[in-house]
Amino acid sequence: MRFVRPHNSFCLWAALTAAVSSPAVAADLLVSASHPTLPLSASISFHATGNDLVITLTNSAQTDVMLPLEILTAVYYDVSGPALGLGRTSAVIGPESSLLFPPATPFDPAPKGVGGEWEYNEGVTNAPFGQAYAIRSAGLGILFTGVGGRFPGANLQGPSNVNGVQYGITSALDNSATGNSPVTGGAGALIKNQVIFTLSGLPAGFDPLAMISSVQFQYGTTRCDVEGTVDRCVPDVPEPSTLILIALGVLAHFGCNWGRRVGR
Repeated sequence: MRFVRPHNSFCLWAALTAAVSSPAVAADLLVSASHPTLPLSASISFHATGNDLVITLTNSAQTDVMLPLEILTAVYYDVSGPALGLGRTSAVIGPESSLLFPPATPFDPAPKGVGGEWEYNEGVTNAPFGQAYAIRSAGLGILFTGVGGRFPGANLQGPSNVNGVQYGITSALDNSATGNSPVTGGAGALIKNQVIFTLSGLPAGFDPLAMISSVQFQYGTTRCDVEGTVDRCVPDVPEPSTLILIALGVLAHFGCNWGRRVGR
């Protein structure tokens, strides 16, 4: 009997995945999640470059947005170790993104800044699953004890504090002419479909892949753990990203070694 060898490209991919997950080398963390029944999908990447942490938040739904509960307004996550105490450098829309229903001054600083409409918090005390970090464009009743506040830039729309659905993130496929009033201009500008945040003061050797966990995407303007709300978080229960990497490592080890066995 002869065992079939797995495709070499899979073994290479699995080996590379295991390699980048090594805590000896800083690696990007990419997390994607979708709701099982609602048209909610999002992704986020964390990239350490020098002393900066660059976070790219995307509404990746492949549908037309019809309701405010489909607008991505926050992300929660945890970081192992002491609080980072990061500074807020910038928040800009992605290179392929645009602004729907813009006010008279759509960006500050020009050409793509939206920092005055987004806030960064550390030491959060009431996130849905106890996460200590949040980035958000809506109030959500978030309380925090660490550093935090809006990113640099003028308040472009709405109250002085982040609140409401304005400048939340809609999908790339959103038809701005369809849906109820808050997603067709009645509640202000919407970002289509990505925001890039830069935070400063990252400690040397910070590894996003090894140190960031419990990522959860928030939609709408009511925190998803508030009883009776229709707004949702994705996933409902966040899982540490390291579990995925462990599974990949085990699969790579057994799959590739199994392919080397030859029976007679």
